[in-house]
Amino acid sequence: MPKRGRKRKKTHTHAANAENVAGTLTNSDEAFKVPKSLIIRRGKCEVVVADLVHDLRRLMMPFTAMNFHEDANFRKLTLNKYCQHVCLPLGISHILAFSQNEERLSLRIAKTPQGPTLTFRVHLFSLTKHIQKLQRRPINIKTLLDHSPIVVTNNFGDQTAPPQVKLMRITFQNMFPAINVATVKLKECRRVVLFHLVEEPDDVGNEGTERKTKQRIEMRHYAIKATPVGVNRKVRRLIQSKIPNLNKVQDIADYIAGNATATTSVDAASDSEPEDASAVVELAQNYAGKGNKSHGKSSLKLVELGPRLSLELIKVEQGLGDGTVMYHAHIQKTPEEAKAIQEKAENKIRLKEQRRREQEQNVERKRKAKEEKQLAKKKRKEEREEAAMDDLRKGGGKEDENVEDEDLLEDDDDVDEDEDSVDDASIEDEDDDDEH
Repeated sequence: MPKRGRKRKKTHTHAANAENVAGTLTNSDEAFKVPKSLIIRRGKCEVVVADLVHDLRRLMMPFTAMNFHEDANFRKLTLNKYCQHVCLPLGISHILAFSQNEERLSLRIAKTPQGPTLTFRVHLFSLTKHIQKLQRRPINIKTLLDHSPIVVTNNFGDQTAPPQVKLMRITFQNMFPAINVATVKLKECRRVVLFHLVEEPDDVGNEGTERKTKQRIEMRHYAIKATPVGVNRKVRRLIQSKIPNLNKVQDIADYIAGNATATTSVDAASDSEPEDASAVVELAQNYAGKGNKSHGKSSLKLVELGPRLSLELIKVEQGLGDGTVMYHAHIQKTPEEAKAIQEKAENKIRLKEQRRREQEQNVERKRKAKEEKQLAKKKRKEEREEAAMDDLRKGGGKEDENVEDEDLLEDDDDVDEDEDSVDDASIEDEDDDDEH
């Protein structure tokens, strides 16, 4: 059946008004300010390090390169090269690079594009799969990766803390998006990343000297689990869609009252869950999970997701993988030595700039010499062409004279030929007369 009626005319336009334009720009600016991370390996690493990189990428989701494939030929690139070719075009703010040798595993956290760079030694780590094997009811982490985790820094001190401790705290906080308390939604707060600073006495030390303390950072990754309270535990299971096995129960009231036995697949774990009064809070908004309604009371607890990391700060560099060493855990220098090293580095930079200027001057001098040579060559070519044209002009008159002389000679030859023919004719006439 043929289509009837005219074609629909669009009357709605997509031109945004000023408020929408302002909102779009604001959102884009906020998206630009969100920190993004890139987690990579440098050099040869074990397979377990690759698994650790994958777990850390899931921890940093959603603002990280989850499926970033590293080319084996480019694993020896410096952090500056990564920043120049990868981070700046993609708007990446932090690089986390793992490197391994025969003795230790190191982690470098760098702020692009100008640093600083923090180098940590990884003493211990556990993968997500190892932690889930120890849990009776592990949580599926894939359902919690839509929003960034909450960052908690513990025991980092106050304003009187050492500079390297302040820098670590600021770096860990800036690796994740900031939370606006006025506009945050509770259902988006599903994970927590904890950085706990532990001070331990250093085992290495001489007798009679003051023992130093070394600082370690314990990193943990948790999921926030909310459970409604004030409700019978069996009713709560029904609310949370944990259907029990009622084959031995005549009535649902018997199951609620506890007059008959009914089991679920998670009864043992659920019965063993303590309800701590200090963990009970009143929710201001609806939270993830059934039964966690607004203005209702729920019990919160943390379930570890993994991975675990035990880090020790070794070095702080001013630049991106290079530059002045602002802190070192094992090498201590006097002010005179530090000043000498600083002067040496400054002299090296000045010498490098001087050589660059000399090279630029040499390149400019060679370029000018080449241009002058090309101009001189072009000028000589033009002079040769003009001389050739002059020679042609001068040689053209002589050729005309030669042509006229040749014409006269040809005319003389014709006259001679005519005279010869006349003579031959007269001779023939005389011969005829003699015959007569």
